[in-house]
Amino acid sequence: MISTLRNAWKIPELRAKILYTLFMLAIFRLGSVIPVPGINIDIVKALVEQAGFLSFFDLFSGGNFGNMTIFALSITPYITASIIIQLLTIAIPSLEELAKEGEEGKKKITQYTRYVTIVLALIQAAAISIGLFGSALIAKDAFSVTVVVLTLTAGTAFLMWLGEQITEKGIGNGISLIIFAGIVSRIPSTIAQTYYGLKYGTIGILSLIVFLIFVLIIVAGVVTITEGTRKIPVQYAKRVVGRKMYGGQSSHIPLKVNQSGVVPVIFASSLLSFPQTIAMFMGADSGLGRFVAKWLSPSSSSAGGVIIYSLLTAVLIIFFTYFYTAITFNPGEVASNMKKNGGFIPGIRPGKPTSDYLSKVLNRITLAGAVFLAAIALLPAAIMQITGMNISFGGTAILIVVGVALETMKQIEAQMLMRHYQGFLK
Repeated sequence: MISTLRNAWKIPELRAKILYTLFMLAIFRLGSVIPVPGINIDIVKALVEQAGFLSFFDLFSGGNFGNMTIFALSITPYITASIIIQLLTIAIPSLEELAKEGEEGKKKITQYTRYVTIVLALIQAAAISIGLFGSALIAKDAFSVTVVVLTLTAGTAFLMWLGEQITEKGIGNGISLIIFAGIVSRIPSTIAQTYYGLKYGTIGILSLIVFLIFVLIIVAGVVTITEGTRKIPVQYAKRVVGRKMYGGQSSHIPLKVNQSGVVPVIFASSLLSFPQTIAMFMGADSGLGRFVAKWLSPSSSSAGGVIIYSLLTAVLIIFFTYFYTAITFNPGEVASNMKKNGGFIPGIRPGKPTSDYLSKVLNRITLAGAVFLAAIALLPAAIMQITGMNISFGGTAILIVVGVALETMKQIEAQMLMRHYQGFLK
């Protein structure tokens, strides 16, 4: 990885993209220290500490939620909007046709996603300012509340724009990198927390060693599953066109074990935040707020609540893994393209039998990848229960950090390879 970054830095165009990405992420971190006007931060911090279910928001926002900065809502409304639009694409024929129209159709769907993002951000901002953090408002008149709601919504809209700019002009997926930066920004405070825990005896050295070994195993497992590929052999028939012979070569279709990357984990976490968002309207001390904190929170004090939340997380991760894989890989279309180009899988007839075979193989390896993703997302919580360590980094955070890092490195390597080919062509 270090060698790849060093080589990429030597290419002026790639260096400019990396610097642009770092500059945009620096702007994100700069905005993370600008508080929302009209809010008492001390009251917000106290409420976040009391309500355990708010830890999800604080983790994904890089501490912005607990400090009530302009980026307190983070990019979560955009992710939720993406889920809604993708689900509607399957349910509504006109949206499905739009998705098949190529680049222009994608632009329209992106525009709809932006609109839904703003609506969701307004709802969440109102829930926070009126419901959850109503007691933290310095002034409760209509103008003050409107300023808080608009500031939070504008913060999310700016992050959405920031992510799109990184994707277009920088390196990697901008939205994923913003989430990555938010999670990684917690590392210094986590290290400090662990150090003081060791110093004052609240964390045992043996527990820390066991925890670090498990983390290394998890990271290695994530890398293995992310890189794991089933290669389906493809043979192309020989064709004579004029005096030349074409085809006859062998190739393969790479079916990844984890075709959808970290997207299912992000989607599942965002969807489980819906009850928590609704609870914000009612307040942490309301009946719904207490119910969510007990039964639908990863940091629930109830063992039953942790088990229910863990099972829901696992089911949603498996569902979104299959859902996103179905969107990104179409066996029927692949089989049709192979047939048109004279390609076939040895022992399998072209057309529908090929499509059925690809679907069968894809379903099997996707199940393995989905179960692994769910297990990794839940394992660190069990480890923390065993070791007694209270670390803010759960399995979801580890999956996202490792997955985004791998995807970004692949993009850098792909762009370097493309430039090497351009050099040969010249």
